[in-house]
Amino acid sequence: MLQPELNERLSRVGKGTPAGELYRRYWLPVAAATELDENPVKPVRILGEDLVLFRSEAGELGLVTRKCPHRGASLAYGFPDGPGLRCAYHGWLFDGTGSCLEQPNQEPASPRLRERASITGYPVRELAGLIFAYLGEGPTPALPLLDLFTLEENDTQFRDIGSAIIPCNWLQIMENSFDPTHVEWLHGKYFNYTLERAGEEPTELAGHHIKIGFDLVDYGIIKRRLREGQTEESEDWRTGHPVYFPHILKVGGYGLQSLQIRVPVDDTNTLHFWYCWFDVEEKFSHLVQQVRQLPDIYDVKLQNDDGTFRMDTIDSQDAMVWVTQGPIASRHDENLSSSDQGIALFRTLLRKQLDSNEAGEPVMNVYDPATESNVIELPMERKELGFGGASKGNPVSAFLRTQSLYSPRLTALSKLIDAEAEQASRVPS
Repeated sequence: MLQPELNERLSRVGKGTPAGELYRRYWLPVAAATELDENPVKPVRILGEDLVLFRSEAGELGLVTRKCPHRGASLAYGFPDGPGLRCAYHGWLFDGTGSCLEQPNQEPASPRLRERASITGYPVRELAGLIFAYLGEGPTPALPLLDLFTLEENDTQFRDIGSAIIPCNWLQIMENSFDPTHVEWLHGKYFNYTLERAGEEPTELAGHHIKIGFDLVDYGIIKRRLREGQTEESEDWRTGHPVYFPHILKVGGYGLQSLQIRVPVDDTNTLHFWYCWFDVEEKFSHLVQQVRQLPDIYDVKLQNDDGTFRMDTIDSQDAMVWVTQGPIASRHDENLSSSDQGIALFRTLLRKQLDSNEAGEPVMNVYDPATESNVIELPMERKELGFGGASKGNPVSAFLRTQSLYSPRLTALSKLIDAEAEQASRVPS
């Protein structure tokens, strides 16, 4: 259990809070790059701060405070002009650093007023289809180059980025990443219960856990599991899958590699990205060429119109348990057991990093800018996600039991594979 004071220390992310100041040491994704294609101005809220992300006419990214310092109008309704963003109300112009460049209708012009009108601006970078921001103070660290950020699309490999706002605190989402046995029950036995009632094929995730393990590594924690019928030579145990401190889980298998990235919007909401790469057999390369023309970004729907959670995808099942714990989970009345050892380990790691940050000491995964080109390899088992339910001859269809149900690319590819197989079956042998 956690006493309320400690729970507050670990959970809350506003400016000046321990976890909020720690999070401000990291580059955080705030949007997918293609989200600025149709409208180059996007309001974002991260770590309790209301901001505006924009791309200038020169193609430069900016992230600034949302409130115009003139009369308080929202810069989310501003428009790009030259090197910066103009307020729609009176045309004051701000660049990506927050400097006020112009104040129309001021006669005579006042350099002091323009200087006083500067607003907060944060460094912004585009990498691998995502836009990252750094909300911290002092020297800007390297933007970590995780292995999946180095991949490039080709005729057998393509990228997908799903996102959703989860209405709960970031920590209860992350703690789920250190809970191996929930897969056996929530995504296995419970999922099979719902699938059986719907007359559908079962998943393959209900295998009983006989052993779990967690290892501290330089970048975070490796989670390992052993199920009935497996040996310690199995990938689940020998390789496992990692959590990159403080907010990224890498998981996949059967042609999928993915990063689940959790970014605190504020104390009670979390921006969740599913950053996915799919590897497809060479025989489907001509179909991959077609679906790569479709958008690589999509919204994930986790709840039905009446507010209940969908129980027919892995990720909506997870969201149900995250959100139903409450906006900020009460942990003083929980009863942890031996299967929760990973959660206890993560809390201990988080507390140590909070202490180090407050003491002005180095913290995990904050790198010198000189290391920016170094690729960070994160190990991952390749056969973890045996969802089951894939159509015969259609290896990607099983992933439609995840958030990828909403992916334009994956759903189109699955339909094309099925259509091609049906057409082939009609050709006389």
